[in-house]
Amino acid sequence: MLINAQLLLQFQRCQRRPFLDVHGDYLQREIPNELVLKVQQDKIAHHQRIVKKLSYYEPDYLSRDWEAGAASTLELMQQGVSYIRRGVILTTYREKYTLLSRPDLLVKQPGKSRFGNWNYVPVNIELGKRPKQEYQVVIAFHAQVLATVQDVILSKAGLILRDKDKTYVVDLDKWTPQMLDILGEYIQVIESVEAPEIFISRQKCSLCPWYNYCHTKARYQEHLSLLPGVTPIRYTQLQNLAITTLEALAQTHPSTLENLTGFDSNVAAKLVIQAQSVFTKQPLILADSFSLEYLTFTAPIELYFDIEAQPDLNLNYLLGVLVVDRVANTEQFYAFLAEQPEQEPLIWQQFLNLVNQYPQAPIYHFCAYEVDTVKRLGKLYRTPYAQIHPILNRFIDIYEQLIQSVALPIDSYALKTIARWLGFEWREQQANGAKCIYWYDKWLETGDRTLLAIIQDYNEDDCRATRTVKDWLVSFFEAESGNITL
Repeated sequence: MLINAQLLLQFQRCQRRPFLDVHGDYLQREIPNELVLKVQQDKIAHHQRIVKKLSYYEPDYLSRDWEAGAASTLELMQQGVSYIRRGVILTTYREKYTLLSRPDLLVKQPGKSRFGNWNYVPVNIELGKRPKQEYQVVIAFHAQVLATVQDVILSKAGLILRDKDKTYVVDLDKWTPQMLDILGEYIQVIESVEAPEIFISRQKCSLCPWYNYCHTKARYQEHLSLLPGVTPIRYTQLQNLAITTLEALAQTHPSTLENLTGFDSNVAAKLVIQAQSVFTKQPLILADSFSLEYLTFTAPIELYFDIEAQPDLNLNYLLGVLVVDRVANTEQFYAFLAEQPEQEPLIWQQFLNLVNQYPQAPIYHFCAYEVDTVKRLGKLYRTPYAQIHPILNRFIDIYEQLIQSVALPIDSYALKTIARWLGFEWREQQANGAKCIYWYDKWLETGDRTLLAIIQDYNEDDCRATRTVKDWLVSFFEAESGNITL
C-alpha cells in the first residue's frame, strides 16, 4: 500500500479523511468546488513563479509509473544536477508499505552521500504565509524517504512560503520524530476496521470532498460537534463526563462544566442553553444577557452594508449598501463595484458620499469585517478621521448583538444558516464569499459580465439577509420583553 505526503498532510487535519480516501466509496465524494479549484490554481501559479527562476530537471516517466519515476530521479541525482523538480523517491516501510515522496524540489548542496561530494535537500513550495506544523511534518517525511536513497540523514530541509524572499529552514532533528509518530498513528488508523469518529469542524471540513458525507452522518447521530461552541477540547471534556448526546447536555447544570479545561462559567451556561435551544427547536434568551440599551432598534432610515473582497489582491471590490426608508416605504440597493482593481478608491468615495447623505441612519452589518475594512480604507486613502469617526459610530454588528443575547436552534451562526432558518433564500443557491472571489478572478480573466451580475445579486442578498436577521431580533425581543424604543 502506498503512503504519500498528501495523505499524511490530510491526516494532520482530520484523521477520518485519509481513512475514507483509502477505504471509502468514491461515489460519496463531492467534486472540488470553486474555492478548492482556486486554491489549486493559486498554488500552481506560486510554484511556477518560483521554479521559473531555476534551471531544473524533471524525471522522465509515464503518469503514475512510480518505479520508472524513481529510477529516472535517481539517475538525475547521480548526475549531480542542481535542481530536480517533482522527483520521485520510493522506499519500503514496515515491509507492507511503500512510502512515496514527491517533494517540489530536490536541491543539490555540498556534502557526502552515496553519489559523491554532494547530496540533496528537499524543499517544498507552499501557498501559506507561515511555516505551519503540517508543512514541516510533510517536509520531514520527504527528508526521511530521501535518506534511504542517498545514504545520508539530513538535519535541515526547506520551505518556500508565499510573500517570503528567503527559504524557511526546517529543523529535522525536531520534526522527524513527530513525523514518525504521526506516520505510525496514520498506519494504525488505516489498518482499523472502523473509521475514526466524526467531528465536524466547519473551518477545516468545509473544503473536504467528504464533508457532505460526514455531515449527513453527524446530523443523523445528532453529534455534539454540530453544536455551536463545542470545540475538540470541550468535546473531549464532555465525553469524559459521559455527556455524549444533545439531550444529556441540555439537562446538564452549567456548574458541572464551568471548571473544566476549555470552559468557564459563561461558556458553560451558554453551551447548555445552546443545547436546550437545539433540543427543543426553539430560540432562547441567554441568561442575564438582555439589555434594552444593547439591543438594536428600528430607525426611520436604515443602511445595511456588506463587502466583497479579493484577499490575494488586497482588494475590496464591492461595497454594497441597502437603503431602507421605513417612512417612505422604499428600498434601494447600491452596488459600488470596482470592475478593475485600480477603481477601489473611486468606490470608496462613492460609499462615503452615500452614507453621508443619511447622517442619522444606523449602518447594520454582520461580523467585524466591515468595520475593520472602513478603518483600513480610511487610512489607505487618507480620509480625515473626522469624516470616518462619525460613520464608525453608526455601525451596529447584528452578529455580535445576536450571539450575546439569544441561542438559536441551528448548527452555525453564519449569516446563511441564520437567515435560512428564518426563511430567507439567496437567489444563487450555491453562492458564497469564496465563490465570489473565484468569480471575480474569472471576470478579470474573461470579461464575462454575467459574473459581475451574480456577485452583485449575492451581495444584495447578503444585505437583505442581514436586514431579515435584524428585523427578527427586534420582533423576538418585542414579543418577549415588550416594545423596544430608542
